[in-house]
Amino acid sequence: MFELILILLSTLLVSLISLVGILFVTVKEQVFKRILLLLVSFASGTLLGSAFLNLIPESLSAHSETETAFAAILVGILAFFLLEKFLWRHCHERECPIHTFAYLNLLGDVVHNFIDGVVIAASFLASVPLGVTTTLAVVSHEIPQEIGDFSILIYGGLGKAKALSYNFLTATISVFAAALTYFFSAYFPSLTYLLAFAAGGFIYIATTDLIPELHKEQGLSKSVAQFALLSLGMALMWVLKG
Repeated sequence: MFELILILLSTLLVSLISLVGILFVTVKEQVFKRILLLLVSFASGTLLGSAFLNLIPESLSAHSETETAFAAILVGILAFFLLEKFLWRHCHERECPIHTFAYLNLLGDVVHNFIDGVVIAASFLASVPLGVTTTLAVVSHEIPQEIGDFSILIYGGLGKAKALSYNFLTATISVFAAALTYFFSAYFPSLTYLLAFAAGGFIYIATTDLIPELHKEQGLSKSVAQFALLSLGMALMWVLKG
């Protein structure tokens, strides 16, 4: 029971990181609009960094057949493509004010946060010190990613309050996943495919939805700033991957 309490408290802490976007709530609307595409650049970097430096290596280390893991990545890309097609058609008919990539990002976060919850719970079940270090590692890489997620939701058309609440709701999936792991870990399959699937989703969102948006802004200074923040997002995920 003591381990369960630690697991739930740890995943709740990770979930609260999703509210980091509150730092931008008080920023004036005109200022926020000017920096929004820069935040989207950073978000693209964190998504790609998370996929290539975190999720894919973890997936490959958990499975000896690399072809299977890469196939799962492709399935993730295809699944997000089909989902966006469905959402685009639905929104085209009803003139939705929210861009489809906002919904896709929420879905990707659900998968990612589910994995985080499973990993944290499994670590605590192995040993309390391992659980603590794993939680700290998850928190460290969640902070930049959650800033990026908040920016994506805002750019996709959500208001700040809705972006914060949706981000938090998807983050609480980690608590649910951790509880499931605690009670049913013996029945859980390998996370290889979920890790790879989430990576495919993040790659799809970054390369097909976000980076093309960055090309809509021209000018040398803006392009340099976008490149710098894209690189910073990747670099942070590299530094925090351990």
